[in-house]
Parts: sequence; structure tokens; C-alpha cells
Amino acid sequence: LPSMQTHGSTPCPCPSFRLRELASMYFTMVAVFLVILVVALQGLAPRGTYFPYKVPLDPQGLLELSWNVSYPEQALYFQILIRKLKFGFLFGMSDRGEFENADLAVLWTDGHSSYFGDAWSDAQGQLHMDSQQDYQLLGAQKAPEGLYLLFRRAFSTCDPKDYFIEDGTVHLIYGILESPVHSLHTINISTMYRGLQRVQLLKPNITIPDLPSDVKTMEITTPSIVIPSQETTYWCYITELPDSFTKHHIIMYEPVITEGNEALVHHMEIFQCTPEFDSIPHYNGLCDSKMKPERLNYCRHVLAAWAMGAQAFYYPEEAGLAFGGPGSSRYLRLEVHYHNPLIFKGRRDSSGIRLYYTDSLRPHDAGIMELGLVYTPVMAVPPGETSFILTGYCTDKCTQRALPANGIRIFASQLHTHLAGRKVVTVLSRDGREQQVVNADGHYSPHFQEIRMLKEVVSVFPGDELITSCTYNTEDRSKVTVGGFGIMEEMCVNYVHYYPQTQLELCKSAVDPGYLHRYFNLVNRFNDEEVCTCPQVSVPQQFSSIPWNTFNRDVLKSLYSFAPISVHCNKSSAVHFPGEWEKQPLPSITKTLQEPHPHCPPTLGPHPAASVPVPLNLGDIRWG
Repeated sequence: LPSMQTHGSTPCPCPSFRLRELASMYFTMVAVFLVILVVALQGLAPRGTYFPYKVPLDPQGLLELSWNVSYPEQALYFQILIRKLKFGFLFGMSDRGEFENADLAVLWTDGHSSYFGDAWSDAQGQLHMDSQQDYQLLGAQKAPEGLYLLFRRAFSTCDPKDYFIEDGTVHLIYGILESPVHSLHTINISTMYRGLQRVQLLKPNITIPDLPSDVKTMEITTPSIVIPSQETTYWCYITELPDSFTKHHIIMYEPVITEGNEALVHHMEIFQCTPEFDSIPHYNGLCDSKMKPERLNYCRHVLAAWAMGAQAFYYPEEAGLAFGGPGSSRYLRLEVHYHNPLIFKGRRDSSGIRLYYTDSLRPHDAGIMELGLVYTPVMAVPPGETSFILTGYCTDKCTQRALPANGIRIFASQLHTHLAGRKVVTVLSRDGREQQVVNADGHYSPHFQEIRMLKEVVSVFPGDELITSCTYNTEDRSKVTVGGFGIMEEMCVNYVHYYPQTQLELCKSAVDPGYLHRYFNLVNRFNDEEVCTCPQVSVPQQFSSIPWNTFNRDVLKSLYSFAPISVHCNKSSAVHFPGEWEKQPLPSITKTLQEPHPHCPPTLGPHPAASVPVPLNLGDIRWG
């Protein structure tokens, strides 16, 4: 019977250490006893209702993470199911999924005794026991399906070695130990079975509305396809609504995942096609295939989006997303992203999204509005940048012209960039003063995009401004990255979901082209290399000919921070609202929001700075 222990670093030579050690052992053993008692009373494993969020950590399904969020405690409760326990595992968080400079919880054995501890890795990937133990082990329980491990972690610990858990994407990392280790320092993370998973840990604590009695469901799923034996696949499938399908409201949707493929289905979206075309060719195949019909590119209106780890999406009781009826296309495109890093062959899949809809229309149609930057090459990021910011503006002039007097209510948001995007934030400003963050993701990943319900509804009134900033990293690129539709080009978008629906579908900006032309002339004047500014030379070509020295980079940043903008204040028909939209001044912000600072709550008990044995007496755990 291996014992399980928590390890810390070398004891500090304080006179009170023995007292702290005894107190720590007492409180830890009491907490462990209570959890084991609850587990014993409820069965072999804690009930899933206590952990409403769940995601497979690895593609084989060996590790399954469940969690719950306690906003009163400002803490997360984790449950990890280890299906085939070998000699331990590690679980943790890092800035972008790296195993260096990571914050880790580690379970390991030397073949006789087992240990659990809070650790961190340095820039070389070497593991160290943390002097402040903030992953608090609550219990472990053997079950027929594997070993359940329960532990707690505060959002903020104020430990410089710990990850600050905040709103937005969190990059979780995991690894499985294949052999016994005598100490934490001997673990070689480069040789273990390991990987990363992206989730939104801090789910909003919102009230889920009841569904009406007349609700209907519609499943839009792939027709039993074989998942290609390659790491990344985007699969497209066209389906259509019945001829007589009248206007309905979508009030909820949820994923439908084929059993056994939970770790392979990465994210899914349903798009409605443009009503401009009477018909869209039926298609069932790769989204990037040369055989894909051209008209599928006109299916871009998002009806539903799901990403791994997301739960069902509910519309507010006052609104629903309209589809069907006059002016609405019957054709829908399902897009499924499969992530198959182990190259499984022959896996059949019928995954998709289940829509819940009703013909008892709610008081308001929900709308989707695009904020951020126009898809244009005048917005560019030089190569070799670690943190280059571009900002798009929905100006007070546009909202004054397009929004109703009572304003709109934003209840959900989907952030979007291409591969160089690292951070995205949208802020509401009123009378030159920033009021609140609409949505922010400081660890954004283009590989994890989902529609997220906001923690609180954001009210936007005529005359307000919505400012969207995106941060890019181009360290691995030798050429300039311009704005555009291509995957190696960039976007900066926030699709906000709101009600009541208005005619305003797009509220974005880009730098004034005339001022960019002045930039090219300036660069030409101050550099030995000639930059052609001839009218027949495209903007991407002009950017590509620039030598990216410090001066040229700094001047471009300065240009984007002061130059007038071209505002796109567009209706759904792509027509501008009446008004003057060229050479508009940048919004003047006189007061900005303060950066959030980690809150250091009082701890529930001592966090030992030294090794503290914790015998759990859980029964045999078979290692290996």
C-alpha cells in the first residue's frame, strides 16, 4: 500500500517551523478525511454534477479533466480521471502551452511510495518543487474506470511561480510518467507522453433559462464520414432546410459528438449561406479541396459555434436567433475541425450541432455585429515582432447613426484572428472614458475559437464607442503580415451577439490610405533602399519592399496611433449608413480602465514551505 505525500522544498530554519508543520499536517489530513468520507458515501467517484465542465486532456482519452468554479471562493476545483495509471502524471498551465516556465501539479511514485506536489518548471524544462504549495490535494479515489484525483487551486496565489487564472483561454498541459522516479528533479519532461489542451476555465455563472414546451430540435451532423488520417482536417457539409420552413428562433444549441471521438472533434460551426443564391451545391468533403464548389465561400453567417470544453449555448429569454422565412437562405454549411495528432485510421464520425428552436417568436431577434478591423492590407504587422498591436474602432458617429435610442444589449462574443494573434480585447467607451471590457482574452489562440456567453450583459447606447485591439506575434516570420482573408494574412474581429437586431452589421475601421501613402514616401526618403510607391504597385508589394529596421517599425506604430481612419458603418446589404466616413479622427480617450491586478485572498490553511507527509490510506493503487 503506497502512501501518498506532498513534497515541498528544504525546511526554512525558522523556530516556528515545527508548529507550522504540525498545523499543516492536521488541516491537510482533516480536509483529506472529509473528501474521502464524502466520496465513500456517494460511491466510487464523485458525482459528475459536482463537476459540470469536462474535457479529455489527451487524444487517447487516458486523462479526463472535470472542474467547477467557485466565484465566492475565487477558486477552481479540479477532478482528473486517470484511466491507465502508470507511474504518475503532471498537469498544469503555461502562457501558451509550453512545458518550460509552467505551473504544475505532479503525482509520482518511486515504486514504493507516492507523492503529490505543487511544482514549476524553469526555462530549460527542469522541474522544481514550489516553496508555496497552492495546488491543494483534497483526495484520491480508486474506481473501476481508473484513479480520481481531486484538488483545489485559487485563481490568484500571488506566487511568482504560479499561473494567474483569468477570463479567457487557458492552455493546459499534461504528461504521463512511464517509469518510477526517485525525486521530482529526475523527471525528464522531454521524453514523456505529453500534450496540451485549451479550455475556458472560468465559465460564466449565469442563470440557464427554461426551454418552452413547444421547442423543437434539429441535428446538423456529418453523414458518417471517415475522419482523414492526418493531424488537421476541416470538413464541410451542406444541408438545407425544408421548402416551407417559416421564420423560427434558435434559442439554444449543444454539441453532438460521436462516442469515442470526443478527443478528436476540436471545434464546429454552422453557417447560413447568403440568400443571394437560389441554390447552393450539395457538398460533403474537405473544406480546402479543389473540388469544393465556389458558392460555399458565400456561407459565412454564423448560426452556431462550439469548441472543445464548451457547454450548451443559451440565448437570453428576451431574444432568439432568427432563421428560416423570407430573406433567409435555406442552405446551411456545417464545418468540423478534426484534430488527429495520433493519426487514427478508419474512425467514423457523425458529429455536429443540435439546434433547439421554436416558432413562438421571442420579443427580439438577436443580431450579430462585426467589430474590429476591416479586411484590408493597409493594416500590417512587420516581421520579427513579439507584441505588435493593431486597433479597430466602432466610432461614436456610427453608433449615433445606427443604434436605436434605447441601445442594444451584448450577451455573447466570439473573438477572431488568424495565426499570429495572441491577445484580443474589446472595450466600451462613453464620452471619451472607458467604461468596461466587453470581452478579453489575454492568452488567445486561433486554434480555440468559441462563442462565449458574457458574465454580464453589456449595454451600448447611441454615441458609445467600441474599441477592439489585437496583439500579434510574428517572431517566426521573415516577411510582413498584411490584413486579409488568407490564413497567413491577419484579421482582428469581435463578433458580438446582441439584441434587439438592428441594420448595423459591421462597425470597423482601417487607417486612411492617404496617410499610409505618406508613410511609404517617408520610408523611401529616409532609407537607402528604394520603396516603390507607384500607383500600379499594390499595398502588400509596397510593404514587402520595406527594410524593417527600428525606424521603419516605430514610424508605422506611430502612424497607426494618430492617423485618421476610414470607418465602415455598414448595413447587412454592405451599404454604408448615410454620412461622412473617410478621414475620421481617432476617438479621444481621456480615461482608461485600470489593468486588473491579481487578488491575493486569505488562504484556507497553511501552505507548507517544506516536505509534509500526507498518508491517505486509500487502499492499493497499482502502479505500472
